[in-house]
Amino acid sequence: MEFTIENMRKGQWGKLIAFFDIKLTGYSTHFEMTVKGFKLVDGTKGIFVGMPSQKSDDEYHDTVYADEDTKNKIRDAAKKVYEEDDAVSDKDESVAGANDDLPF
Repeated sequence: MEFTIENMRKGQWGKLIAFFDIKLTGYSTHFEMTVKGFKLVDGTKGIFVGMPSQKSDDEYHDTVYADEDTKNKIRDAAKKVYEEDDAVSDKDESVAGANDDLPF
């Protein structure tokens, strides 16, 4: 089974730096599923993935579970998408600001 990161929404909500979804695809062309609600968190020990969760009785409980190896693969893929998007927007900003001295 393979997955792709989709719909990454960046921002700064405390330590939370992005929300994203994962599209799962199977080995056959007939299997496809999207899991929504993953979080990319910039913690004290580095970036990690928060699993989709639901609040009950003032506590949040994960609704999707994955082993540590799978979480690491998701984290690495999400960080790559997060950093690629930053590189594109940094490039766009530098190009936009490069011609500020032009009169037109």
